[in-house]
Amino acid sequence: MVSAWSIGRSLRSRRMLEQIQLCRLNALLACVVAGNAFYRRKLDGRPVFLQRIEQLAELPLTRKEELQADQAAFAPYGSNWTQGLGQPVRVHQTSGSRGQPLYWRDDSGSWQALLDNWQAIFEAAGVSAHDRLFFPFHFGPFLGFWTAFEAGVRSGCLSIAGGGLSTVARLHMVAAQQATVVFCTPTYALRMAEVAAQEGIQLGELPVRLLLVAGEPGGSVAATRRRIESAWQARVYDHYGMTEIGPAGIECAENPGGLHILESEYIAEVLDPHTLQPVGPGQEGELVVTTLSRWFSPVIRYRTGDRVRFDPAPCVCGSLFRRFPGGILGRTDDLIFVRGNNVYPSVLEDIVHSFPAVREFCIEVAEDATGTVVRLRIESEDGSLRERVVEAVRNRLYFRPEVEVVAPGTLPRAEMKARRLVRTMSPQRPTD
Repeated sequence: MVSAWSIGRSLRSRRMLEQIQLCRLNALLACVVAGNAFYRRKLDGRPVFLQRIEQLAELPLTRKEELQADQAAFAPYGSNWTQGLGQPVRVHQTSGSRGQPLYWRDDSGSWQALLDNWQAIFEAAGVSAHDRLFFPFHFGPFLGFWTAFEAGVRSGCLSIAGGGLSTVARLHMVAAQQATVVFCTPTYALRMAEVAAQEGIQLGELPVRLLLVAGEPGGSVAATRRRIESAWQARVYDHYGMTEIGPAGIECAENPGGLHILESEYIAEVLDPHTLQPVGPGQEGELVVTTLSRWFSPVIRYRTGDRVRFDPAPCVCGSLFRRFPGGILGRTDDLIFVRGNNVYPSVLEDIVHSFPAVREFCIEVAEDATGTVVRLRIESEDGSLRERVVEAVRNRLYFRPEVEVVAPGTLPRAEMKARRLVRTMSPQRPTD
């Protein structure tokens, strides 16, 4: 079977890719209109056979709030599932970071399509059957762990589950099992490095050659990436996916610090989150995704809430798939407005992680009628760090944050996604 990654490298023009997308999109639309109650209602009266890929923009956007309301009305799974295909064999759920968690089901056909996408990601990152894959997290209801693990097994890799263990025990298992690839969030990669230093474990002497990270922007944040690669003496590959769409993006070996979307399996649009019109090349916007191979539980023009910008220039890796430099820049709802500037938490992370003495940090944003105050709490043994961090933020972002240096071990550690942004709002602040 030819992987999506190979397709992206073999196509000679964007026009050829768009023809593949159009064919698959029309097949999807015919299927969901016939058997998917949710999208039959949404697409009522609209054309379901498109002549040009540009006509996708005529179809309605899908918001997470719609899916949440649908699952509340048609509990527990909602009506976004396609009859006439197979029986559901897997159910997973979203994290609930944007309200009520969503349940998401797949039949065997859709599930195999997700594993195929992981096969493309393995190919892009150079993962082969000779690798030993280590998954240092609890296997809860979230999609990404299960798809990556099962794809590893299907690829012939020794796949090692590290759930239910302490970080120290996991590090010892990496050594004992001679793991060569570690899957985790950027935050947990740094946490494992911190514990290894405390325990006298030399990460550079382990056989780990690459870490495949996801769940946070950190994989494409330059300072975070350098810190992980320096501690592990291994290459970092950033990856993008979410429960509602599946594994969708990976960086290439030749051009680090960005993400290619697997466009034979997804249609990716970048829209202004306010006008909902396409943005120009190089401009930031919200990533909107249509799944092409997950027919049992599809999403059509799904607003992910993730901000990206696409580079119109051909990538040096030779893939025709669009590349988003900087990866996921942040969430549309995480944007901080301070002194006329739009600030992403990932930019503050890049600044803070450029100081080796910082162990952990959090961002506290206080908003009231008078404006916005940003406070950085940073863990360090170096009390003189405060002024240097203040100056670094001021030079790059043109405002002075409040900075508090706290003792090591003060701030919480995360195995999964770190929740470093804390917002507080005065009840006197006017609301729209």
